[in-house]
Amino acid sequence: QVQLVESGGGLVQAGGSLRLSCAASGSIFRINAMGWYRQAPGKQRELVVSITSGGRTDSADSVKGRFTISRDNDKNTVYLQMNSLKPEDTGVYYCYAANHPYTYWGQGTQVTVSS
Repeated sequence: QVQLVESGGGLVQAGGSLRLSCAASGSIFRINAMGWYRQAPGKQRELVVSITSGGRTDSADSVKGRFTISRDNDKNTVYLQMNSLKPEDTGVYYCYAANHPYTYWGQGTQVTVSS
């Protein structure tokens, strides 16, 4: 089992920045990858960014150059730095941890970008 606790998020104006954190605990040594999904109202959940246990990162085209994922292995925490936010970035952001074939989820945190 892996437990994920998210923090950060909130309301920001377009062009602003936010940082999300996701702290993992439990069977973290089995985690293959971590990252963030988001879900906008009326839309499906989509993958935003990810980082593997080897440090390889990937991100959706819509956030390339604006969002950066990083991790602190000592704190078992991953961070999502979001810059140049746009109204279309609004949604609930969910941290996940993959331990094939299982996926664990955080509780979600709301990000709202006003125009």
